[in-house]
Amino acid sequence: MTAEPVAVPHVVHVDLSGRGALVTGGGSGIGRACALRLAAAGAAVLVVDRNVEAAKAVAAEAGGRAEGIDLADPGAVDRLDADVDIVVNNAGLQHVAPVQDFPTDRFAYIHRVMVEAPFRIIRRSLPHMYAHGWGRIVNISSVHGLRASPYKSAYVSAKHALEGLSKVVALEGAAHGVTANCINPAYVRTALVESQIADQAATHGIGEDEVVEKIMLARAAIKRLIEPEEVAELVAYLCAPPAAFITGASIALDGGWTAN
Repeated sequence: MTAEPVAVPHVVHVDLSGRGALVTGGGSGIGRACALRLAAAGAAVLVVDRNVEAAKAVAAEAGGRAEGIDLADPGAVDRLDADVDIVVNNAGLQHVAPVQDFPTDRFAYIHRVMVEAPFRIIRRSLPHMYAHGWGRIVNISSVHGLRASPYKSAYVSAKHALEGLSKVVALEGAAHGVTANCINPAYVRTALVESQIADQAATHGIGEDEVVEKIMLARAAIKRLIEPEEVAELVAYLCAPPAAFITGASIALDGGWTAN
């Protein structure tokens, strides 16, 4: 297991000058890395996050704009500036409980953030993309969009729904120069995962390194967490000319988890 973060250089040359990008959950973690990577390629980035101060901080780094909204609020989502060329649906949250104990309001909230909000954003962005004959929709799914784990009914079902939405958009958008793909990471070094590590360590009475090695990485062949910048680099590649034929795909970034 690699405990320290791995340096991830920009290896794909992507010129997104003149393109507009919208990144949800852009205030931290994967979203922050994606916003900064797209900005480095020349895109004008709109950073969307529930934490408006975090969104503003990333937008300042990226030379872009920020919006602080709760994606579970349909009205707020529909007020976003969706006339963009690139959409990265990244925002997500987790709740762990057996199905019989899972709070129904929490289940609905997770689906509003992770399924309905991406649908609403894509729905409103497509006319702009179709008019310009070019668009890139990248949905940050998860290995849990391909595999299930117990106690994560809302998260797993939401990611599976996002996979289906992405494929439908790919089929409809192909004639208009629009691609839609899912990226399926395993555990990424983010604040969300770090908090899960701490919770698991407390629950099982073991060290955090042991949680990572024996629980989180048990199914992966590569025994380390993924860096947010690795996900962002794949996002950049999907916006590059060599990826123009990739659409409707679910790209595993899971260290071999789904090879088992």
